[in-house]
Amino acid sequence: MKHIALSFILIATLFSSCGSNGRSSESRQARLDGRVVTDEGEANTTASEITAEMAFEGVSNYCHIAYDWSVAKANSSIMYVQMGEETDSAYQVVFRSYTGAFVNFYVDKASGTTRMEEYVPTLDVRNEAGTITIFDYLEQKK
Repeated sequence: MKHIALSFILIATLFSSCGSNGRSSESRQARLDGRVVTDEGEANTTASEITAEMAFEGVSNYCHIAYDWSVAKANSSIMYVQMGEETDSAYQVVFRSYTGAFVNFYVDKASGTTRMEEYVPTLDVRNEAGTITIFDYLEQKK
């Protein structure tokens, strides 16, 4: 009797999943203009929306908040932010501190999640320095 009940449940489960073609109304998505739009109309950012300019602006804003730039007033070449290499999935933005250390920011093109890595060339030491979301440091355009 237990085998019959289990078989019935298994068959019912198989038929219910076949009827929905593997899609539920909650997970249906449509791609429009490089954005993923859910049934609720919410747009999620994709790679086509994060540009090199956005990556640079966000990292620059973060660096101006997180680091003391007053030491660079007399000599602006000792601290700066510049673009690094670009890969298929990320932009690299480099911050140089007045100490000679570098912080490499790897901005994921699809999500905006930004991994930070500190590098001290004189000691040849690299350390993970955390993550930020680049969108938190972009100025809101009104």
